[in-house]
Amino acid sequence: MKITIGCDHAGVEYKSKIVEFLEKEGYQVLDVGTHGKESVDYPDYAHMVAEGVLAGADFGVLICGSGNGVSMSANKHKGIRAALCWSEEITKLARQHNDANIISIPARFMSLEKSIQIIITFLTESFEGGRHQRRVQKI
Repeated sequence: MKITIGCDHAGVEYKSKIVEFLEKEGYQVLDVGTHGKESVDYPDYAHMVAEGVLAGADFGVLICGSGNGVSMSANKHKGIRAALCWSEEITKLARQHNDANIISIPARFMSLEKSIQIIITFLTESFEGGRHQRRVQKI
């Protein structure tokens, strides 16, 4: 499975550890940055992750302080359904009901361990289709 991952300066520490974890689990990971703690513009990285998903990655992972900015930026791309996730239940519903293809992580509000846990949930949960398909098509 191919994953594209990106973050701003608030998420760089989490991103490096998440990339390491995903690669150990056998995922193919494309890290689009950022790679340092100096201030950057989060939309630049959100757009790169969205473009990676649209180009063929199975899923995307975005990380910023609140998770909001990267999610809003990624959702500007037709075909992207980025979901801000902070709990197992929200994460499952994002996949099951909304067919989310990018998860957005709020690094300043969750532990690294919890972030990895919900990313794995996101990557392994399936879209239910059915009545949800009609709704997703209207997004």
